Amino acid sequence: MPRFLSLLALALSVSYSQAADPWLTFPGGDGPGKGKKVVLVSGDEEYRSEEVMPQLAQILAKHHGFDCTVLFAIDPKDGAIQPNVNNNIPGLEKLKDADLLILFTRFRNLPDDQMKHFAEYIESGKPIVGLRTATHAFNLDGKSAYKKYTWTNKDKDYDGGFGRQVLGETWVAHHGAHGKEGTRGVVAKGEEANPILKGIESGSIFGTTDVYTAKPAGDSKVLLYGEATETLKPDSKAVAGKKNDPMMPVAWTKTYKTASGKSAKIFTTTLGNGEDLNAEGTRRLLVNASYWALGLEANIPDKSKVDFVGEYKPTPFRAKKNEDWKPGKKPEDLVK
Repeated sequence: MPRFLSLLALALSVSYSQAADPWLTFPGGDGPGKGKKVVLVSGDEEYRSEEVMPQLAQILAKHHGFDCTVLFAIDPKDGAIQPNVNNNIPGLEKLKDADLLILFTRFRNLPDDQMKHFAEYIESGKPIVGLRTATHAFNLDGKSAYKKYTWTNKDKDYDGGFGRQVLGETWVAHHGAHGKEGTRGVVAKGEEANPILKGIESGSIFGTTDVYTAKPAGDSKVLLYGEATETLKPDSKAVAGKKNDPMMPVAWTKTYKTASGKSAKIFTTTLGNGEDLNAEGTRRLLVNASYWALGLEANIPDKSKVDFVGEYKPTPFRAKKNEDWKPGKKPEDLVK
């Protein structure tokens, strides 16, 4: 089938089947991921996760065969995407049948009937890929039955909440200058042959998001360090001085031991802003990590296909939250 016809078919399947739903689904085509269900959950006020996740889902579905569903922070008043609504993400029950969760939320205070779907998935032993603010995904009030997942949790048996316990780190601080200094991925010594880094050329991972302070816990294995750059341009020079000596981890793997003793495969990166996907290496990192998380590392192509599907023009990152966000968008408006 000619490429433009296959893209048209994909767009029509989305518009016809999803127009009334507060989420998007992208059926997988042929590929190593065929039959695997991936649920991508967005919901942050700053880094445009609601733009990142539909594009990443389409890349995984179109080029690699994964069945993908994208969930959003939805304003119940009008059904539009509203990142500032931090207590409503419809469709989380889809996690029950998911093979992989890709999470990009920030400070969500979800009600118990929604959080229970997260908790059940987290404790199922299934894999998780976390992007950027997933380290501080939840900010639950004291009445929540799931308050242990809160990023500031101080209980000694679950210190740092979901971020530190599951992903390896919670929110600590901005290491790079927020909104001014970018991040260039530098491969950790000894990890050059890691399957997650397969086909990724040196210097091809770049983000306009600044480097976070991070000291991944548990059995975390650092794959990439973040070289802080003077500007948000990919060809920018590295910041001189102690900021890059030593560099902070920006991507790592670990395992999460559930209460029942199961071991979940975890991949975390503090990259993930909408503009970060403009870097081919960053897209390939996320695709390869999805293969790895699902136990498909042997199927990772020499150079996984990460071409954009449809139009992708991400909203520029700004230090001021929501500066460029236009309200009233419905999920189907994000597929072009």
